[in-house]
Amino acid sequence: MEAVGRLLPLVLLMVSCLAEFNSTENEGKPRCRASLGGASESETHKALILQLTSNEDCTWTLERPENRSIRIIFSHVQLDPDGNCERENIKVFDGNSTRWALLGKVCSKNDYVPVFESSSNTLTFQILTDSARIQRTVFIFYYFFLPGTTIPNCGGYLDTPEGSFTSPNYPKPHPEMAYCVWHIQVEKGYKIKLNFKDIFLEVDEHCRFDFVAVYDGSSTTSGLMGQVCGRVTPTFESSSDSLTVVLSTDYANSYRGFSASYTSIYAENVNTTSLTCSSDKMRAIINKSYLESFKYNEINLQLNDPTCRPKVSNVVDFSIPLDGCGTIKKVEDHSITYTNIITLTASPTSEVITRQKHLQIIVKCEMEHNSTVEMMYITEDDIIQNQNALGKYNTSMALFESNSFERPILESPYYVDLNQTLFVQVSLHSSDPNLVVFLDTCSASPTSDFASPNYDLIKSGCNRDETCELYPLSGHYGRFQFNAFKFLRSLGSVYLQCKVFICDTGDHQSRCNQGCTSRRKRDISSYKWKADAIIGPIRLKRDRSASGNSRFQYQIHGDETQNQPFNSLHLFSFMVLALNVVIVAVVIMRHFVTQRTGYKYQKLQDY
Repeated sequence: MEAVGRLLPLVLLMVSCLAEFNSTENEGKPRCRASLGGASESETHKALILQLTSNEDCTWTLERPENRSIRIIFSHVQLDPDGNCERENIKVFDGNSTRWALLGKVCSKNDYVPVFESSSNTLTFQILTDSARIQRTVFIFYYFFLPGTTIPNCGGYLDTPEGSFTSPNYPKPHPEMAYCVWHIQVEKGYKIKLNFKDIFLEVDEHCRFDFVAVYDGSSTTSGLMGQVCGRVTPTFESSSDSLTVVLSTDYANSYRGFSASYTSIYAENVNTTSLTCSSDKMRAIINKSYLESFKYNEINLQLNDPTCRPKVSNVVDFSIPLDGCGTIKKVEDHSITYTNIITLTASPTSEVITRQKHLQIIVKCEMEHNSTVEMMYITEDDIIQNQNALGKYNTSMALFESNSFERPILESPYYVDLNQTLFVQVSLHSSDPNLVVFLDTCSASPTSDFASPNYDLIKSGCNRDETCELYPLSGHYGRFQFNAFKFLRSLGSVYLQCKVFICDTGDHQSRCNQGCTSRRKRDISSYKWKADAIIGPIRLKRDRSASGNSRFQYQIHGDETQNQPFNSLHLFSFMVLALNVVIVAVVIMRHFVTQRTGYKYQKLQDY
């Protein structure tokens, strides 16, 4: 009896400690053989290690008499990796039995840290294992909390392009039993780069006690990118425009937590530039490395309206409204064209000279009833360097030496004689052999942005210039020729822009097969796509020395040199010669005058 009296208090203590954690046995099921390990510092929380074997069917109910909720965290789950989620899982129910609402299910296939919260003071979870004879381990930490209580700076929503955040109280020790969630959301089309400058949490091989979890998406079930603890400084990069960060802590060993920052990264790989047109804006993307190749940075960029500034990350992102920021609207026939210019302004080192080239990026969106043409091209000292005609089909334009169209002219600018015949070809870059290119409109302008004045060579498939000659349809090539000219009261440059239709060769009623036609007939015609192509500048040979472009000074054939204007050395020699002639003339005149003054009339003597 004395022994029984000694054991009775111990039994009562064990019953008291486990009053909140009850294991039940289902009828007709094998007995639950799970072994429990762990410790409890108080009645408000408990950490458990479940050692499971095969064919387990265990159910536990957590309950508190007070009006508190329960948060249960499965921070480390090691079940059968080859098991089926229907036969081996952990189910969590929002009540005191498995008949209550299912909060969620955990199995080996889950790619997140499972966390559940009850709506009342009771919660039930059930563990089932299959017949595989392997050891299974589950670490559980749960605690009771008062609904509505918050911890300052514990989680939040971050929606700026870049920012920073820390654990509560950082760099002081983080609070106990904290569960903080930060949702990071950036603009569509961007990814998130998250950098932890400092993490100091309790060290554990499986990060079961205190940890930071990072999810690739907008929720805590989006896909676990990492679960970290201890002393580390990891970096994560999302696959989309959202990221979720969780801090979970237990009841002991509080350290300073973490400090993190994030930046936006443009998701698509843009080597140089890209342009996207929508119903309300143009979006121009410029790679920062591409800018640096010209010795420029984002500070040097401005639109027609310099107050409209870009967003800068790994790229320079201009969001250009169609009705603002200096965008120019042009209505023509059935299309509307929006144009803006991104100018690269050099930081002046002197009021007199500069060693940086004058660069402009011209963006155009041409919208019609069934297509949108996105065009972006760069001019370097008014010379078009490259052109991106974006859309379903890509086109390009080039000048050729003759009407055989075999040898393209690569020089730019291309120097010609006035009235010289020029051969132009627009090429469609497509592997589809059943497409044909039709030249609808080709116009010329003295400026690379094709502002006024413009001169039509071809309009609605018809010749508008007396020297222009259109070639018959030729598959992926649209061809024409014209004689060189210059604009009155303008610089000597000429730029060409052609609008082409792309049609099916088998569609005999298409716009491409109608040739030169009136606007009325054109309204009912069909085509697959519309595209633009640009080339330039073309300059007259006599303006060559004034162009200032030394890269092309010697690219014209040698027999043209005799036609060039006098250079400064010739002019200087001529002036010296003229001065000598003037000096000699002055000397002769003075000598003549002196000689005349030596002769005087003498009075005759009287005899």
